[in-house]
Amino acid sequence: MQLSSFDWVVIVLYGALALGVGLYFARRAGRGTTEYFLSGRKLPWWLLGTSMVATTFSTDTPNLVTNFVRTGGVAQNWEWWAFLVTGMLTVFIYAKLWRRSGAMTDIEFYELRYSGKPAAFLRGFRAIYLGVFFNVMIMASVTLAAIKISGVLLGIGPVPTVLVAGSVTAIYAASSGLWGVVTTDLLLFVIAMVGSVAAAVYAVGHPDVGGLTGLLGHAELAGSMSMLPDFSDWNAALGAFVVPIAVQWWSVWYPGAEPGGGGYVAQRMLAAKDEKEAMKATLWFNVAHYGLRPWPWILVALASMVVYPDLASIQTAFPDLDPTILGHDLAYPAMLVFLPAGLLGLVVASLAAAYMSTISTQLNWGSSYVVQDFYRRFVRPSEDERHYVAIARLTTVGLIVLACVVALWLETAKQAFEILLQIGAGTGLVFLLRWFWYRINVWTELAAMTISFLIALYFQFLHVPLGFEPLAPPIQLTLGVVVTMIGWLAVTMLTAPEDRATLQAFYDKIRPMGKGWARVVDTRGATHEGELAAGLMAWFLGCAVVYSALFGTGYLLYGNPGPGAVCLVVAALAAVGLFRVLPRVGFTE
Repeated sequence: MQLSSFDWVVIVLYGALALGVGLYFARRAGRGTTEYFLSGRKLPWWLLGTSMVATTFSTDTPNLVTNFVRTGGVAQNWEWWAFLVTGMLTVFIYAKLWRRSGAMTDIEFYELRYSGKPAAFLRGFRAIYLGVFFNVMIMASVTLAAIKISGVLLGIGPVPTVLVAGSVTAIYAASSGLWGVVTTDLLLFVIAMVGSVAAAVYAVGHPDVGGLTGLLGHAELAGSMSMLPDFSDWNAALGAFVVPIAVQWWSVWYPGAEPGGGGYVAQRMLAAKDEKEAMKATLWFNVAHYGLRPWPWILVALASMVVYPDLASIQTAFPDLDPTILGHDLAYPAMLVFLPAGLLGLVVASLAAAYMSTISTQLNWGSSYVVQDFYRRFVRPSEDERHYVAIARLTTVGLIVLACVVALWLETAKQAFEILLQIGAGTGLVFLLRWFWYRINVWTELAAMTISFLIALYFQFLHVPLGFEPLAPPIQLTLGVVVTMIGWLAVTMLTAPEDRATLQAFYDKIRPMGKGWARVVDTRGATHEGELAAGLMAWFLGCAVVYSALFGTGYLLYGNPGPGAVCLVVAALAAVGLFRVLPRVGFTE
């Protein structure tokens, strides 16, 4: 497909603006690591929350949603919608605790909560394990989506795509630090939202689709539009809904939806002005991510099932496309070719914006782990701040190179999604309990991490060669959760808790709620009356607001105004109740 000159003007203007912002903040970011990684802890909630939303608005997300819809219907999205439950728990229970920690990264938590050489080892190992291995897998998945979009819309091959996209984003991220990332994210979010809505309007308006009326009545979509799975088909319901809602949200560590908060979400909370700002930032993120954005992507996915009913039709439409990247996730960029000149440039710019937002965040977050929690902690602890910023910039370049190499190996976004879910299976409950139960120790975390990784390795590479039949992903996930939890619970009970001095220092600094510390630390003077109950009520109401809004919007789009209105009324009532509960959640002034 050929873009018009107007399209290219739009794309180039966007790229110049993004790079300009990055260079503008280069001097401020270079003052020290607190500025480079946390923007001096001065950021307001609306900017932090929008930055988190923009980060999750990556190029692979609409592709992943399209893959879900085309292979399992709209209900398949519960595989990621279920993560709202853990996201809202982070908002009302954990956000204030993270901000109280005063840490530079969430990995620094390990030497606040645990003690001795094992804690130091865990901090250093997790810095590389998450900052490099996990981070590269995430960025590779996003870059794979960029490869597919570039192949469909621009006719550019995988290698040139990763060279251009990776180089531009690395320059922007390395120069600006978190200041540039979050500021540009505000612009990128607006561009990406406009682009996704425009793509949905033109996809639904395609002559073969016939507008919303034609879409809703099309034979190709029979059975695919329900927002809940068909529970008469237990196998489908198990993977699409039961396991995500019953098991996945609390048991699986997944980037951006970590139980108890973590990764770049924790980074944004730590960069907030105070505890209230951290809470409001994560609340806005969860509302926008799960409540506002899914439907434009879903509509494009549904329309693609009419225009491209199977993979062969996509290959026919794009005969020069590399067959190794052909998959159902490719249907999203394939629908964009019907956009008119100018608007196509805006949508391509919006996808470039989504790519840059996600990758720049991952680069800044990953380099913070490598520099703060490994290099500074264990290799060169006494250098000046400018030295560490220089190392952070070099690390940024190294991470993007690795991500681009892995992206050339991956085939679909869903492949990376399932690998990451399996690797984190069974570890989530540790991250929830370690703030509230003194018995969790460093060996608990090491055991959970090691067991879950070995199980993922077995399911991904070994179970078929060893003569076992392949299991469905939800069964693999559930087995991984059960075995991992049995393992880390056994290790916890067979090893001693952390020393009392470490636990007392942690309690005094964080002031966690509940009775899980009373046996080992002095809790006199604690004022937590009603905080936990209020936080849990706010959690429930927050989930009710977003899920009701999500369903209400869906019913209205489906032409069912009665159920849609009921859902939106429920969302409004839940929101009123939420704002009444918030003052009792408890914050340090």
